[in-house]
Amino acid sequence: MLAQVHTGTVVGIDSIAVCVEVALASALPAFTIVGLPQGAVREGRERVSAALRSSGYALPLRRITVNLAPAGIRKEGTGFDLPIAVGILAAAGIVPEGELDDLLFVGELGLDGRLHPVRGVLSIVMGALRQGVSRVVLPLDNAEEASMVKGQAVLAARSLSEVIEHLTKVTRLSQVRPRCRGVGVGGKSRASGGLDLADVRGQDAAKRALEIAAAGGHNLLLVGPPGAGKTMLARRLPGLLPPLDLDEALEVARVRSVAGLVVDDPTDRAPPFRAPHHSISYAGLVGGGSPLRPGELSLAHRGVLFLDEMPEYSRNALEVLRQPLEEGAVSLARANGSIAFPAQVLLLATMNACPCGRLGDGSDACLCDQAAIARYRGKVSGPLLDRVDLRVEVAPVDVNELGLAPDLEVRVSGVSPESTVQVAGRVHAARSRQALRFAGVPGISLNCRMNQAMTRTHVPLNAAVRAMLRVAVRRAGLSARGLDRVLRVARTIADLDASEGAEIHHVAEALQYRGTT
Repeated sequence: MLAQVHTGTVVGIDSIAVCVEVALASALPAFTIVGLPQGAVREGRERVSAALRSSGYALPLRRITVNLAPAGIRKEGTGFDLPIAVGILAAAGIVPEGELDDLLFVGELGLDGRLHPVRGVLSIVMGALRQGVSRVVLPLDNAEEASMVKGQAVLAARSLSEVIEHLTKVTRLSQVRPRCRGVGVGGKSRASGGLDLADVRGQDAAKRALEIAAAGGHNLLLVGPPGAGKTMLARRLPGLLPPLDLDEALEVARVRSVAGLVVDDPTDRAPPFRAPHHSISYAGLVGGGSPLRPGELSLAHRGVLFLDEMPEYSRNALEVLRQPLEEGAVSLARANGSIAFPAQVLLLATMNACPCGRLGDGSDACLCDQAAIARYRGKVSGPLLDRVDLRVEVAPVDVNELGLAPDLEVRVSGVSPESTVQVAGRVHAARSRQALRFAGVPGISLNCRMNQAMTRTHVPLNAAVRAMLRVAVRRAGLSARGLDRVLRVARTIADLDASEGAEIHHVAEALQYRGTT
């Protein structure tokens, strides 16, 4: 007696189809799982046995052999419990074999037969659709994220008993209805927490840099003394970013699902904002562990990775960012193969100008010598710093901006600070221009992702611009990578100005943002 049940497993953020083959033989009772099962899969024997008993079904007193095909791929996780239990009952003749056609099962079983959520469900459901399996049975707690996949019928159950009753036609599981996915553009997004850029006093240069970074996806470093507003500015960057489209939201949700973070709101289109603590390891930052899981860098995919006080992070953790920032992906090589996680992020970092933080605050209280300052700044390597497009000095806020000057000295400008909504409108318009420019180019939607050939195509250099760039290369030691990044920033500034071409003043402004180190 043989039964076959469709399921899937996650490798990286993608899924691989797995067929659970269950055979019952007339021999001494035994329960064996083969097909490269890892620890959690092997332990599933005990969970499945107890869940069947709790649900009123006796484990067949025969030799039970479960094969997870293809047998050459390692199987990890607890999502095989439900398909194994269904396969055993199908092989025993309790579940009609024809009821398993066009169904995929995934879920962890508790000892009492209840179904518990598993990670990676979104990728598995998308993989099922590619296989031509149009119905999936999974735990109720995974239903919301699974419903994000269009064209897939999601049947959610609370327990093994509900699944078996559905398969034996005692009762039927209802199909989960996806929530409305409509999201407006502009306004205060969930990612920004309702923080408004108008609340930040002064800092016009830093606000301009935030706008450029948001418009083109450029990496940004804010340098200045404590209390100048670096973190306050950084926390308002997510509010400038437009909502993700459906495909981008699915990418973000897949990464979260594989990382074990349940996606409980499929209508959320806010770009992710991740701010890991400076004690994080390099594996926590870029991914790793066993099984391999994405790190903070991939969890910030399509959004912002915020490193507050960047020199306080370990050198190893910072150096592993170099290749992902360039390529937009993290490649983790292991003995049994290589796995890639997406990592198209906007890196936003802050740091002080010296170890004590008082350099440049106007108080002359800094006692750091040049050697200490050099060691502190040297914690951020030159190659990593070269991948940061915008470097802005954030000076202390003027007393007049804080409203503490005597009444006679208060300046009355009559100009109110721009709000997040106003700046976000320009950012959205600039990104729309980029979307039209890169329409049909796979993998590129922002200026920051242009390669060298595309950069020179979309930022043609006239004689005046060439002369200015030659001076910058000689005097500032601008590298070839840095030169390309300056031109990409110039293209973004031109997009914000609704200019067809990048003019000399756009390039000049872009060069200004390479000076702070």
